[in-house]
This record gives sequence, C-alpha cells and structure tokens, in this order.
Amino acid sequence: MKRLSIAAAVTGLLALAAPAAADTVVITADHMVDVVAGKTVDKPVIVITDGRISAVGAQGTVAVPADARHIDLPGQTILPGLIDMHVHLNGDPTIGGFRGLGYTDSFWQAVGVHNARAMLEAGFTAVRNVGSPDYDDVGLKQAVEGGYIAGPRIVPATYALGATGGHCDGTEGLPPSFSTVATPSVADSPEGYRKLVRTVHKYGAEVIKICATGGVLSKSDVAGAQQMSFDEIKAVTDEAHMLGLRVAAHAHGTNGINDAIRAGVDTIEHASLADTESFALAKQKGAWFSMDIYDDDYILSEGAKNGLFEESLAKERAIGRKQRETFRDAYKAGVKMIFGTDNGGVFPAGQNAKQFATMVQWGMTPLDAIRAATRNAAEALNRTRDVGTIEVGRYGDIVAVAGDPLSDVRLLEHPSAVIKGGERVR
Repeated sequence: MKRLSIAAAVTGLLALAAPAAADTVVITADHMVDVVAGKTVDKPVIVITDGRISAVGAQGTVAVPADARHIDLPGQTILPGLIDMHVHLNGDPTIGGFRGLGYTDSFWQAVGVHNARAMLEAGFTAVRNVGSPDYDDVGLKQAVEGGYIAGPRIVPATYALGATGGHCDGTEGLPPSFSTVATPSVADSPEGYRKLVRTVHKYGAEVIKICATGGVLSKSDVAGAQQMSFDEIKAVTDEAHMLGLRVAAHAHGTNGINDAIRAGVDTIEHASLADTESFALAKQKGAWFSMDIYDDDYILSEGAKNGLFEESLAKERAIGRKQRETFRDAYKAGVKMIFGTDNGGVFPAGQNAKQFATMVQWGMTPLDAIRAATRNAAEALNRTRDVGTIEVGRYGDIVAVAGDPLSDVRLLEHPSAVIKGGERVR
C-alpha cells in the first residue's frame, strides 16, 4: 500500500508539472489585406497559438495541428484588428452640456462597460483612451484583462492634463463654488505638470494626454487659443519620455500645434488649424496627426438634441470643414497619419468605422486609411510587437468583412467577424 501511495503521488506530481496543452486556432478566409506589403493575398491561413500568431501562409502550405480549433470564413476578407487612437470609453454623447451633472460619478464606469463591448464588436480590438476621470480607464483595462467584461486592449491615459480654466479643467464653465472640487488634472507651471505626469503614471497611465489649446465641446474657451506654454508642454514630454510614455496633445490652434510638435509631442489630436509650418515640423520631428474628421457630421446633426452648448455648436460650425481641409492638405504633404475618432465622447460607441469613408472622401486612399488604423497606429503606440499587422508574434486580432475593403471601405462599418487573441467575439 505504501509503494502504491508513493507511485500515485509521483504520478500526480508529474501531471502537475506537465505543461498545459497549447490552445491552437486556425483561421482561413478567401482573402487577406497585407497592410505591410499593401496588397491582397488569396487563400490565407493564420495559426494562432495561445493568443498569438504562430504561422501565416497560403492554405495548404502551413502545418496545422490535428487538434486545432477552426474558424473558417469563406467568401470573407480578413485584415488586422483595428485600432482607434482617440476614444473616451466612459463618455455618452447623447448626454451633452450640463446634463451630465444629473448622473452620479459611478454611472460613467457602467457606460464604459457598455462602450468597451460596442467598440470591440465593431472590430476595434485595441483602443487608446485619451481621458477618463477617476482612473476609470485603468479599471476597465483591468476588468477586460481579467475576463470580467468584454472589450478591446486598452491603453489608458487616465486624466487628460491641462491648465486652470482650460479644455481639460473638469470644472470649466461652472460657477466659483465648484472651485472647492479637486481637479487632479490641472497645473499652471512646468513643475506642476511634471508632478501630474508622475502621478497619473503612478496610478496606471500608459500614455499622457494634454490639452495644449481650447476645445470645441468645452463651453467658455476658444478652440484655437493656446492654453499651455511651450515650457509647460516640454516639461510634460521630457517627463513622460523619461518614463517610457508617449504624449498625445489635444490641439486645434496653429500656435499650440506647432509648440507641441517643437516640444516633442508624439501625436497631435484634431490638428484642425495646422498650417504648412505645422506639416514641416511634424515631418521633421516624426509626429503623427490624429484627426477626427467624421465628428462634424454627428455634432451638427445631433448636437443640439443631445444638449450641447450653443457655444460648442458655433465653434464646430466655424472649425469643422476647415479641419477636413487641413486633413487633406496634411496627407498630401506627407504627414504621418493615424486613425482617431473621439468615439464615445463625440458620437456613439461602436460607430468608429464611419470615419474611414470620410478619410477617403477627403483624399486618402482606402489602403492608407486602413493602415492608419493598423500598422501606423501600432507604431505610434509603440506596440508593434503586439498589434497592427497579421504577422508571427502579434496577437491574433483579426477582423473580417464580406467583400474587398480596398474597393469599398464602408465594409469596415459592418464586420462579419471579430477575433481577439484567437477567440471569436462576433
């Protein structure tokens, strides 16, 4: 009996020590958009092992494990999971202006749960969240990674940082009695901004967002007016880069855009009034433009009904078309472009892909529009080992559409399948 007990114990220990069997998924389709080579490949097969791509090739040329699970997509075209570089997961554009004051703080995290699922099911398997109060985006990221909720891979900025009374001041537009409310996103000196960068990084920020100029949806500022000095912006970029973080700057006005680029900001959000000097600076410094040019349609058609301030609607009427013209000119000038929509904050979550058609309408090729949301976005995120392309080593994040997105980019608005880490979520 003693010998049998020892043998049984040894057998059990060996079983515990044995590595778990790899989870392998094989995906086949009729076509694949190769965003690196810029062409369509016929009859692709993708092998995903434990969530990452382990083989890519033509059907019949790649060894497929006998016990692999299969996701077969006949008649479909696959491409890398999409990346939106400018979202607000816990926003609801139908609650505009001061209407949001009618909801308790924790309400917005529940909105974030809904929006995370909506964006994932729309084919956006990764997002950069550029502003959430109360570190909500860090909580959402942890909940997604822990399997508690469905959502994309989230790169959180936590609070967007800005000046007193500026676009990123949470009490902007409110009476003085609200000045007693803590505003952990506000600073008014280079050293103040250094402290803010360190603080949000301490609590989970993986990218730093600043508001270098006024905005459209804030009530009392001027969209084009600069709100952070060059020295303040430089303090942010120096501190963030030292910590290994990249910096995104909300910037509509020309001076704010140009100072942000000179100071080393990595991505310029909106870039509405950028000029030829801005283009030259961006190319010299390697900065990316993230231009949410679909938003004008939604704001002007739905904004009043949603409760947006009349001041915001007036600013959008003045700046919306100009931003689209700037997008066209920046693309022609060779500025590096990424896909950023302001989804969740400006128009309903899950409608991110509507911007592709607007980008094409204003001069971008369908391939470059797709690259902006895949290869380019991964480079700007500094996550090329993980996302952005269908290559060995990357996560098995894949979107399928019924047709050729290089001929009709609107197909991306209605994906037929969404796969994240080898698991089909739609």
